Formats: sequence, structure tokens, C-alpha cells
Amino acid sequence: MNLSVKEDLYDVKYHIRPPHGLLNDPNGLTYFKGVYHVFFQWNQKGTTHHNKSWGHVISKNLIDWVYLDPALEPKDWFDKDGCYSGSAIEYNGKLFLFYTGNVSTKSGERKSYQCLATSRDGMHFEKKGPILEHPKGYTSHVRDPKVWQDTNHIWWMILGAQTQDLKGTCILYRSDNLKNWTFVGPLMQSSPSLGYMWECPDMILLENKDIFIFSPQGLSPKGDFYQNIYQTGYFSGMFKKDGTFIKDKNDFTELDRGFEFYAPQSFVDPKGRRIVFGWMGTMKPELEQAVPTISNGWLHHLSLPRKIEWKNNHLYQHPISELHSLRKEKISIGDTLKRKKNLELSSPQNEILLCWNSNHAENFVFHISKEVAIQYSKDRKRFTVERTNWLTHKKETRNVILKNSLWHLQIFMESSSLEIFINKGEEVFSLRYFPQNFPLSIGFETDWNQQNSLDTIIYPLKSNSIDKCILQKR
Repeated sequence: MNLSVKEDLYDVKYHIRPPHGLLNDPNGLTYFKGVYHVFFQWNQKGTTHHNKSWGHVISKNLIDWVYLDPALEPKDWFDKDGCYSGSAIEYNGKLFLFYTGNVSTKSGERKSYQCLATSRDGMHFEKKGPILEHPKGYTSHVRDPKVWQDTNHIWWMILGAQTQDLKGTCILYRSDNLKNWTFVGPLMQSSPSLGYMWECPDMILLENKDIFIFSPQGLSPKGDFYQNIYQTGYFSGMFKKDGTFIKDKNDFTELDRGFEFYAPQSFVDPKGRRIVFGWMGTMKPELEQAVPTISNGWLHHLSLPRKIEWKNNHLYQHPISELHSLRKEKISIGDTLKRKKNLELSSPQNEILLCWNSNHAENFVFHISKEVAIQYSKDRKRFTVERTNWLTHKKETRNVILKNSLWHLQIFMESSSLEIFINKGEEVFSLRYFPQNFPLSIGFETDWNQQNSLDTIIYPLKSNSIDKCILQKR
């Protein structure tokens, strides 16, 4: 398998991206036999949403990734048109992959099969075929199985689904052995009306709260909310022993306030952390096909791994501490950004920290070259990210009203990607951008109160892209 790809200005150096072709949803996140496994939807043959396999990377530290051959490929009657998203579980020394097999009949009808594959070594996988009967009362749009075990040793599986009257929902199964499954019914007794399809469900059982994450399709924009083509968010609540999820009074909350984040999946690592990856790539088809990296044979990447926790009635996301190993020598800027219009960066790969010692920020605009502007309005606690759309060349924005005044900003920068963590993970903005000129620069504009103090630190980051990994075949 040819894993080479021509170098380009917009290559990402420390995110997981496909060796070539198109990447989308993260799948099967797990820790098995001493290594982390991340699978992902992968079209090896082009940069369109066809021919989906399960790409496969492994790591011992969540930073340095080794790319393996695909774990699952669409070659059987039950998945011939795509091995779609799913999850992974270790049980009795074996790795169990649950996924959706996509089939298009000659008449154009779509069918979905919930399938199982197993492995003893985490590298060679044996397909077992479909394990569920299609549930009555739902269209063929049933997919993306997420499996976990509760404290009573019962296995649960949730699936994104669509009712016959074309409404999005989530359905639930239970099992004692991971092979024989019993249909329970809808996850929530009264599902909120949110779009026409729910994708990529995930149940996160934290110490002090249960979180149901899913990606509804078909939400109309509402003020600052639901501005992307599809959304991802969560309900907080309680997953009861009978399999019912009772949501809190809190509304559906978007997980990421940026432009591209979608279809996240989580797992618990050996340290007990709940870690989530997302796909940074969901966008309108015409915008997607204008992404400059297509000319270099690849499209999209995953987000950085994020630790999540529940506190102050809110879900926080933190870049994992292992990312510190990417840091090169620290550059302390001090108040330079307030005095200089632009500061040229030595590398496109950086971690930028801005900390207000006064415990709150004044009004400001932070520029990244001429492509991205990060703006904060103190009076409204309104945080805005503006970028240049690479297809229309017009400006577009995403916004959020913060619960707390801004006091800390952490930005992970690539030459074509940004992940912005606000107030130690209170909110996150993820986005792609494609600068027209290099080297990149940053600038800071503010009506600064001189008694306030801003500490600014830049860490140039090491490159850990595919061309720095050991590419090996099974």
C-alpha cells in the first residue's frame, strides 16, 4: 500500500490525518494490549464520501502514531458499500469491533447492518457479520453502535436512528455476552425534537454526572447556535439501571463552538481519564471540495485528544497533558503583542497561551495573519472567532456568550487548523483555515488598561505527522 503523499503548505504535523484520501469519524477508541488504538472512517481511493474502511493507528503515548493497514474493508455482502462508524470493547482478552455495514441494493434501496469483528492481537480482525435484526418502526438510517459495560456487568449498545416519521432519536440494546442482544427501545422515554437523524451517539458515565453526546442533523440556525451544516452536543442527566436516560433540565448544549467539529467518540484510558476525539471536517459539499489539501491527495483530520470532566454544571474539555511533550523552547512575549502590530512566527505549529493576571480580559482582537480574528467583548462576555471562507473569500463568524469572564486562552495552531480552549476548557472552538501567505504572524489590538497584565507564551511545537511516523504493514 502506497502511503506517501506530496508535502504541502497545509499539512498538519501533530494531528491524526489519513495517509491519503478522505478521513472522517473517529471509531473504536480503546486501549488494548499496552497500546492506544484509534480507528477512523477512511476512503483510501479518493476524497469523496465513498468506499469507507476503518483506518487504524496505534500509539503508546497518544502523541506518536504508527499507521497500520485498514482494520475493516467493505468486501462482504453486509458491508459492501461501506464499513461505517462504531466502537471497540476489550473482553476476555479479545478486541470486539462493532460497526455499521452499509449496503445499497440494485433498486437504490439502502440497508444497514450492525456488525461485529473480533481480534486477539489488535491487528488482525475476523468479521462475524450482522448481530442484530433491524428494529421495527425505524428507517434504514440506524447506525454507529457505541457499546459499554455497566457496574452490574451488563453490556449496553446505543445506536443513532431515524423514526418512520423521519425524526432523529437514539435506541438501546442490552446483552450478557456481547453476541446476543435484546432490543430495549428508545434511550429516552420522550425524545426531544432535534432534527431528522441522530448520529454517533456516546454515553459518558462520569463520577458525578452522565453525559449523552450525539450529533443531530437537520437543526435550523438559532441566534448564535446551530450555525454549522450538522451539530454535535450533549444532554446531561442520569443513565438508570433499566437503561433509561433521564436528562436534566439543561438544554441541548453544543460541544464545540467552532466550524468543523463533529462525530466525537470517547473512551476511558488506563489512568481513568475520559478522552474524546472528534472529526474536524464536517462541512458543506462545495466547501469541502474546495479544501486546498485535496490537490495533495488528502482531506480532513481528527481533533487533538481531549480530557473531559463535569464541573459547575458544565462539560469541560482539556487538551491532554501528554501534548506538553511536543513543546520546544518557551518564548515569553510579555507585553510585546500590545506594542507591536504583528509578530512573525518561526513555525506554523505553535501552542499559544494568553493569561490575564487580573483574572479577566479587556476588549481585544487577536489576529492570526489575515485569515482569523479572535475577538472578545468584556461587557457581554461575548467571544467571537472570525475566519476567511476559502471558497467564497468572505468573512464568517461563530460566537458564544461565556459563563465566566475570559481569563485564560490556549490555542493549538497548525498551518491549516486551530483548536482554541477558553478558560481551561469551559468552551472550545475548532476550525480549519488556509492562509494565503507564510510565515504566519499574530497581532493584538486592545483598549488595554495599563494596570492589567497579560502574560503571553508561545511554544513552537514538534512535528509528529505521518512522514515522521513508522509506517508499517501487517
